Amino acid sequence: MDTNGTFCRMCGTKLEIRELENEGMVPYCPACGQFRFPQYNVAVSMIVVNESTDEILLIQQYGRPFYILVAGYCSRGESLEETVAREVREETGMTVSHMKFNRTKFYEGSDTLMCNFTAFVKDTSEMHANYEIDSYKWFTREEARKNIRPGSLAEWFLVSYLDEAK
Repeated sequence: MDTNGTFCRMCGTKLEIRELENEGMVPYCPACGQFRFPQYNVAVSMIVVNESTDEILLIQQYGRPFYILVAGYCSRGESLEETVAREVREETGMTVSHMKFNRTKFYEGSDTLMCNFTAFVKDTSEMHANYEIDSYKWFTREEARKNIRPGSLAEWFLVSYLDEAK
């Protein structure tokens, strides 16, 4: 599927750029007679917090030596909140007791709108990392700040969350 606006996602016809009132220049399919706004991926990342200790879970994945947040792509028809609960359950085995939306940021590298949440868990004894996680560790807030991958989107989300909580 072409998501960058070169070809129509419905019929495959090459798109033209036309002006759409109050929207500016937008890709248009002359075969379908429809404007085709560019599409992108949607994913969630979670600051997973142990409710009883206030510790934050950071993970390592894919043989990389740095710590990041639990994250995953939204499935078609799934709400962001459903994705948060599913991804935490799939990757860690834990059940989210409640969550809080934090913020979003577009990540150009994978053409993805990242939506960040805090996901609170009560029972960390359920922790069972799946195949996507090489290792994990629970950190205090300040330890998490020091150990998250520098310069990453995960760091930006975590630091924003920690600084807001002060």
